[in-house]
Amino acid sequence: MASYRDKKVITIGIVHELTGLSERRIRYYEERGLIFPERTTRGTRKYSFSDIELLIKIANKREEGVQTNEIKKDMQNERKKKNMHDGIIQGQLNAHFKTNSRPNIK
Repeated sequence: MASYRDKKVITIGIVHELTGLSERRIRYYEERGLIFPERTTRGTRKYSFSDIELLIKIANKREEGVQTNEIKKDMQNERKKKNMHDGIIQGQLNAHFKTNSRPNIK
């Protein structure tokens, strides 16, 4: 079951109010591959609380002068490290419990 933080239920207007970012800026971060809202059947973007936190982090980095391509690269590196860490933990659990389950790395 997904955490409430990860459920995509918040509209772009509310995200704008919570973050202070313009809707145009939020869509730009989506275009740059930094944020990934879900879309309803009518095309409405839906965001999660985790997305809002990420948008604030992105905005803070932009204020420090970091370019969006650098932010994207950093985010990809963080995901790779997390996936590698998760794989190591899974491997240790498999070895300890002598299972043959393969790590579920995304």
